[in-house]
Order: sequence, then structure tokens, then C-alpha cells
Amino acid sequence: MLLQECMNRHVVCQSAECETGPPTKGKMREWWLLVGLLCIPLLAVYLHIPPPQLSPALLTWRSAGAFFTFRSNNIFYRETYGAVGSSDVVILLHGFPTSSLDWYKIWEPLNRRFNRVIALDFLGFGFSDKPRPHRYSIFEQASVVEALVSYLGLTEQRLNLLSHDYGDTVALELLYRSDHNRTGHLTINSLCLSNGGIFPETHHPRFLQKLLKDSSFLSPVLTRLTNYMVFSKGLGDVFGPYTQPTDAEFLDMWTGVRFNDGNLVMDSILQFINQRDEHRDRWVGALTSTFIPVHMIYGPLDPVNPHPQFIFLYQKLVQRSTVSVLDEHISHYPQLEDPTGFLNAYFSFINAF
Repeated sequence: MLLQECMNRHVVCQSAECETGPPTKGKMREWWLLVGLLCIPLLAVYLHIPPPQLSPALLTWRSAGAFFTFRSNNIFYRETYGAVGSSDVVILLHGFPTSSLDWYKIWEPLNRRFNRVIALDFLGFGFSDKPRPHRYSIFEQASVVEALVSYLGLTEQRLNLLSHDYGDTVALELLYRSDHNRTGHLTINSLCLSNGGIFPETHHPRFLQKLLKDSSFLSPVLTRLTNYMVFSKGLGDVFGPYTQPTDAEFLDMWTGVRFNDGNLVMDSILQFINQRDEHRDRWVGALTSTFIPVHMIYGPLDPVNPHPQFIFLYQKLVQRSTVSVLDEHISHYPQLEDPTGFLNAYFSFINAF
């Protein structure tokens, strides 16, 4: 009897464990499916949040510009006439992921020095078209610049290039074409670079950039999930702690990215990092061999191109170039963080020849 009672209790315990123990694999799958179904409408609502409205500053910037057509795409550019009695022209090439608005703090001083000041939004940036799917490349962006120069009737003009970040690499492709007399090339009078990832060995892209450029499966998801908070945090990390953009400036930068769904092409544009690796000899070679006057303006707090590794390598390889290292608290966006120091460095260079 005692044995039978123990066996009965064992059966009851087993039955209870089945009822109250951990769920089976089937039940786990059902639970995750339920969670997924609940998340779908929430995600759908999030992904359809409209882009922010253009601020008065962005509306003013766009209304002061114009568009031209490059291979069926509309490219935004801005051009002003300034110094009377001068024929000098400067073309401004912006960085990733922002736009020609990067130059607004130094536009008027440049306008007083040059006869014509010109900037554009590269394809996929700012107010320009952002086609998708599309294979964005540095080569194509250089062709965009050449097309704009032709459109503005400046093919025979000696041009001064002032570039930053992504624009540095576009400038190096233009330099290569100029030095090799490629058809349609620009006639470059001078080149001033600033805080660009010229050397892959000293370039440290941000974590999200690495994910976007290399994760073909995750990239479409990440580009859709990136929001203003993620964007402003990531961009703020490449500004100095004492030179952070204002909330309004952060929002204008984000609005420029979201305009025409630009956030959805960021992974395609970021292939420029891989292109820098692949074509390093072409672009670094153009920089080290040119006889065109070259200058580097560098914010030394830059985590993307860190000090002193970047500037030591630059001075070692580009021995004909002059260099201006700004104050120690200036980081990756020197033209926005220290416009006065940036302009002083640039004018010292441009007025020296």
C-alpha cells in the first residue's frame, strides 16, 4: 500500500510539473509570434513618421539656391557673386552625412574674398535627389561637380577647391583627373582639405557607419530605425564638448538627411568607405604627387581621424602640403566649430600665392 501511494504521488507530481513547468518549444514559438504581431503595428506607425518641416534657416538656404540636372537627377547648388575686381572662384565640397549648409558660417567672409562662391549638395544629400536603389560612388560625385562647373560656364576657369570629410575624397578624385588631363576635368588652382578620412589606416568610422556599410541584411532595417535622437547623439560625438551644435542646428542637419527620404540611402552612400580602401593608391597617390598648392586644416580632437596619428602620417606622405592645426578643443567639423580659426587658416593659405 505504501509503495502504491508513493507511485500515485509521483504521477500527480509529474502531471503538475507539466502544467506549471517551463513552456515547451511550441509554446515559446507562439509567444514570440504574438510579440511580433503586436510590434508590427507599432513599428508601422513609427516608420511612417513624416520628416520634419524645413526651418526658416533651411527655407532661406534653399530659396537662395537653384537646381541643375545631372543624369535625370536634380542637384541643388548655391552660388553668389562677391568681391569686385577679383576673378577668383571657390567651390565648397561638404561632408557626410550633412550638406552644403555646413558652410553657412563662413559663406559671407568667403564672399568678400572671392568673386564667386559655389557649393552643392552631392547626389543623395541635402536638397538634391536621392535615388534608390542606386550605386553611389565617389567617382559619380566627382562627375557631378564637373557637370556643375560646365553648367555654370567655368570650364576654362582656374578653381579653388575647399573640402571637408567626404568632400575631401571627391576633391582627390577631381585632383587625379586634373593631373591626368582626363576629359572634362577641372582646372584646379588650389586645394584645401579638412578632417577627411584620406588614409584608411588612420580612419575610424563610427560604429553605426560600420554596420551600415557592411551589413547588407541589417542595413535596410537600420536606416529606417535611425531617428533624430540616434542621429544627434552620433553626430554630437564628432564635435568637441565645447563646440556642440545647437538644438536648432542638429535639427536642421537631421531635416537635411530626412529630406527626400535620404535616411534610406545612407547605407548605399557609406560604400565610400570601402571605395577609399579599394582606391587608396589612386587618391593618396594624386595627393602626394600633385604640384598644385595643397593645404590641410585640421581639428585635432577628431575621433574619426585622430591626433596625432592622422596628422603625422599626412605630413610624412604629403610633404608639399602646408598644414594648420586648430585649437585642441576643435574636432571633426572645424568650419562649424571654429569658423574664425578656419577662415584665418584658409586665407593665410590662399593669399600666399
